[in-house]
Amino acid sequence: MTTGMCEFGHHENDEMFPLHHDPHFTFRFADDRIIRRFHLEGVVPGSPVSVFKINAETGERQGLLATATVGDGGWVDLPQPIIVGAGEAFIAVPDRP
Repeated sequence: MTTGMCEFGHHENDEMFPLHHDPHFTFRFADDRIIRRFHLEGVVPGSPVSVFKINAETGERQGLLATATVGDGGWVDLPQPIIVGAGEAFIAVPDRP
């Protein structure tokens, strides 16, 4: 249960909805990187994840890079490292386990 502040003080809310929720996680890089693992906050361990290269400016998917499974603590260990150049990006799309 969450509480929020209003002019009358704290009140309990049964549900709080975000204004926007992306169904994926976006990773953008200013420098060249070799990515062996990454963290997904709030994703259940055991969930499958698809990793796609995207156009960094438009967000358009450009191809599947890898599939993996979320491990303990939300960490995703990739079967093969992903090489990401400066200015490039990828998204991780979790599915339900």
